[in-house]
Amino acid sequence: MLASCSGGETKYRIGVSQCSDDIWRDKQNAELRMGAYFHDNVELKFAVAYDSDERQVQQIDSLIRDGIDLLVVAPNQVRTISPAINRAYDQGIPVIVFERKTNSQKYTAFISADNYEMGRVMGEYIVSRLHGEGTVLEIKGLEGSSPAIERHNGFMDALKEAPGIEVVASLQGDWTEPTARETTQQWLANNKDVRVDLVFGANDRTAMGARKVLGAGVLYCGIDGLPGENGGIQLVRDSLLDASYIYPTHGDQIIDLAVSILEGKPFEKETMLMSALVTRDNAKVLQMQSEELMRQAHRLDLLHDKADDYLHKLDTQRLINWLAVGVITLLVVVFVLFYLYHLRKVSMQRERVVNTLWNLKPEDVPAASEPTVTSEVSDTSEPSDNTDDDEPVAVSHFITRFKEVIESRLEDSNVSVEDLAADMNLSRVQLYRKVKAVSGASPVELLRTARLNRAYQLLLTSDKSVSEVAYAVGFTAPSYFTKCFKEEYGMVPGDVRK
Repeated sequence: MLASCSGGETKYRIGVSQCSDDIWRDKQNAELRMGAYFHDNVELKFAVAYDSDERQVQQIDSLIRDGIDLLVVAPNQVRTISPAINRAYDQGIPVIVFERKTNSQKYTAFISADNYEMGRVMGEYIVSRLHGEGTVLEIKGLEGSSPAIERHNGFMDALKEAPGIEVVASLQGDWTEPTARETTQQWLANNKDVRVDLVFGANDRTAMGARKVLGAGVLYCGIDGLPGENGGIQLVRDSLLDASYIYPTHGDQIIDLAVSILEGKPFEKETMLMSALVTRDNAKVLQMQSEELMRQAHRLDLLHDKADDYLHKLDTQRLINWLAVGVITLLVVVFVLFYLYHLRKVSMQRERVVNTLWNLKPEDVPAASEPTVTSEVSDTSEPSDNTDDDEPVAVSHFITRFKEVIESRLEDSNVSVEDLAADMNLSRVQLYRKVKAVSGASPVELLRTARLNRAYQLLLTSDKSVSEVAYAVGFTAPSYFTKCFKEEYGMVPGDVRK
């Protein structure tokens, strides 16, 4: 009763390997969890490499060993992470590569925004913003990562159309603000006389890192355009950045794609996400929209937490209820079994007393006198009389005489207790009292036991049918005889000869 089983729906374990930990990925992880809310059969397992190739390879191999059904991965670098992704794919695990590319074709689907297009559009904006004349300092993303490579290439291709724009340096960054700040400081120490009109950071954080070194007299452009506090949209609205570019996270869309793959539904192998330029002209509206979306998402998250808490309490209550039902049922079963055991024990004791009496010989009577029952009822609930205790010799004589009377009247189906009492020269009450005192049973019960004993012997020693035996021992109906026989011996009369 306490056992339970889950539903028949398949549970999918999806491993998510993030190359780093930052506010962009925090937002995406929240969206991945949100997307999983709408799929009851999805379990997410996250791993963060903190920009370490070695750590990410180890984490992917660990996810494979854990038995994940699908791998979602953002490779830290194109070349170094590909072998681990290939191992997952070769073991039959579907692989979704998102945001960053691999140099292998061993993946199931790819989903990302167009990083080259972002770099190109931002380059065109910078040319327009500087009116085709000026100097630009570029701070690139992590070396070897596909977004950094593609954004740089798109940016440089756009600037080819503007010979009046000079890129004074392309500094190597790693997506983080501290590295961008340190790299800019080192460059500035050796190039104090170089004028910088605009800084293009591979993401918003690198642009803000450079701003902390070069100050407010320079324009700053980045990529990510995250909503929320200190996100790119707010930084543009507050004129800390001149422009940004929304780099969509869309974790919920990644989950939908993963479930489609796992369930064998149609899906696109390559999915390019929409993105948009953020300037001071649209930053205020975009920030308002994003704040509302984030507020609704937060409320949905709270509702989900409450639902989870309610379901947890409901499951706990169900378990308690089942335990209570189980304990009560167990107690009932124990009580019933004990009661049946007690009844059986009493019945066996009574049978032993009756059988012992019936087989008792006069010389077996004990020296002590048998107790006299001073207040008993007969088979018809007649009150007994009060007499003195019987002496042992009298009891012995009574037993012998009563057995003789019983055996002489076995075949008489009409014999009554009154008839037996008359043969014993006793009243009905006297007979009942004496028999009850000696055996604990009534005269009728002893008569039935005697008939069944005789029937058992006849079944063993004669060829009479069951019906003939029944009539021979005083039963008026073979069916009633069979019922009494089974109660006495635990088997039907026909089984005796078998």
